[in-house]
Amino acid sequence: MGMKGRLTLSAVVGVVVIGVVSANANTRGGGGGSGRGSGSGAKGSSASAEHRTATKKDSGPTEAAAKKKAAFAGDGDFRVGTDIRPGTYRTSGNTDGMCYWERTKDTSGDTDSLLANDNVSGAGYVTVKATDKIFQSSGCKDWEAVDAKAQGSPATKMAGDGGMFKIGTDITPGTYRSTGNTDDLCYWERAKDAEHGLDSILANDNVTGTAVVTISTKDAYFKTTGCKNWTKTA
Repeated sequence: MGMKGRLTLSAVVGVVVIGVVSANANTRGGGGGSGRGSGSGAKGSSASAEHRTATKKDSGPTEAAAKKKAAFAGDGDFRVGTDIRPGTYRTSGNTDGMCYWERTKDTSGDTDSLLANDNVSGAGYVTVKATDKIFQSSGCKDWEAVDAKAQGSPATKMAGDGGMFKIGTDITPGTYRSTGNTDDLCYWERAKDAEHGLDSILANDNVTGTAVVTISTKDAYFKTTGCKNWTKTA
């Protein structure tokens, strides 16, 4: 299935080329930072589109209401500060081929109003800032607020097309190896935050064949699309 909408706001780091871009740059509803549908992760200690965090039981109606307000639908335009709160959110994937989101500084719909956007295969994270005006989401599964204090069960394997993984929660830092790409190119990215701005990317690469990358304890997120599964080697 083809990708939707705008070009993704990606940057070139060093001599490295950022991922895949949409061919339909003149329509809204999709960008091209991530390429293809999610793959399947390995069993056991493998991180996949399923988020592994320790959760507490609801303490009553107040906590249940707070949780409900912290989550919002995967389709729609949401006013920041009115419909949704600023913060970091996670979706477990897409509902129909590709999940697209964008952060904008106004409601004009013009290209220059775009602050950041992405096409997501697999899991996705995004930080919505208090200065953002609108958060748009299309074709995504519901978004849930990320608890910064939540304790995860970091894995040492991850799906090569699993999307975005939070370091220390979804996967453990270390050196990982992928045996190659699933379709044309394997793209990976180390990021310092989930704002998806031009300075969010610490390093990235488009790979054909075997890929090796070291994820630092200082990294916040790791994105992978179009790759075969990753295994920690050191």
